[in-house]
Amino acid sequence: MDAILEHSKEQKMEPVIVTESLTKVYKAPLEPSVTALQDLNLEVYPGEVFALVGPNGSGKTTTLKLLLGLIFPTRGTARVFGENPRSVEVKRRIGFMPDGPYFYGHLTGNELLDFYADILQIPRSQKKQRIEELIELVGMKGRSHLQVRTYSKGMIQRIGLAQALLNDPELVLLDEPTAGLDPIGTRDVKDIILKMRQQGKTVFLCSHLLSDVERIADRVAVLHQGRLIRSGTMEELLVVKGRFEVQASRLSAEALEALGRMGEVLEVADSRIHLLLEEGEALQKALAFIEAKGGHLDYLAPQRRTLEEVFIEAVREAVGEEVIE
Repeated sequence: MDAILEHSKEQKMEPVIVTESLTKVYKAPLEPSVTALQDLNLEVYPGEVFALVGPNGSGKTTTLKLLLGLIFPTRGTARVFGENPRSVEVKRRIGFMPDGPYFYGHLTGNELLDFYADILQIPRSQKKQRIEELIELVGMKGRSHLQVRTYSKGMIQRIGLAQALLNDPELVLLDEPTAGLDPIGTRDVKDIILKMRQQGKTVFLCSHLLSDVERIADRVAVLHQGRLIRSGTMEELLVVKGRFEVQASRLSAEALEALGRMGEVLEVADSRIHLLLEEGEALQKALAFIEAKGGHLDYLAPQRRTLEEVFIEAVREAVGEEVIE
C-alpha cells in the first residue's frame, strides 16, 4: 500500500489531521457526566486510509463530530489541514457521510445531489457532469430518478456517499460506510475507497466491521470506552513477529508426524500439513526436513492475525488494566 511504502516519508509531511489530548465530556443537569473521548492523540497523513475502530459507544462518532467542528472539545485540540475544524475554508476541502444519512424523501437522487451541489456552489457548467459521474460511481445509474423515500438502506448509503464526494474533497470522513449494504454493495464501497486513495485523497473512516477495515485501511486506531488502546499500520498490528506459517505436502505419514513435533500443528490431512514455526533454527530445520523427505513447500510467510483477534486482545488488556486500577 502506498501509505505504508511511504511510511518513512510521512514524518516530513504535514498531517491532514492532528489531535492532541482531545477530550469530550458530556454533562447534563442532575445527571452524572459521561466521558465520551479521553486524551486522544492522532496524526493522519495525506493519501492514506485511516480507520478508527471500536464497538458502539467507544467514541468514534464523537471523534468525527469534533473533527467536523460540530461540537467543542472539553479540552485538547483538533486541527484539520492545520486549522480549526470550524473554519469555512477547511469545510470546503472535506466531504462527510454520517452513519445512517437522512435526506428529503420527496426528492429524487438526482434532485438531491443537485440541491447539495448548489449549496456547495459547484458551477452550473460542471454540476450536471459531476452528478452523472458520481451516480455511476456509486452504482445508482438507472435508479437516481426515483424518490429517496423509495430507497433501501443500502441505496441511501450509496447516494450518501455520492453526496460526500460532490465537491471533490481532499479529505473524506465516513461513519460506518458499509452499514446496511449487501456483499456486493460492501465490495463496491470498498473499491470506491481504494480508488479515492489512488487519487491521492485522504480517507478517515469509522467502523465496527473489522473484516471490512482489514482489507482497505493503511493504519488503524482502536478505541475502547473513549480511550485509544492500540494503533499502527496494518502490518505492525497483524504480523506476529518471530513466527512463520508453513504449509507442505507430498509427505509420508512418518514425515508428517516428525514435522509436527517441530512446531504447532494447525491442520494435517492426507500428505499435507499446516503448522506454525519459530523463526530461526526451528524454521530452518523444518524447511531442510521437508526438502530431505521429498516434500513440496506450498506456503511460507510470517504468521498473521486478523484485525478482530488484535482488537479482542487489545480490549481484554484494557479491561484488565481497568480492573487493576
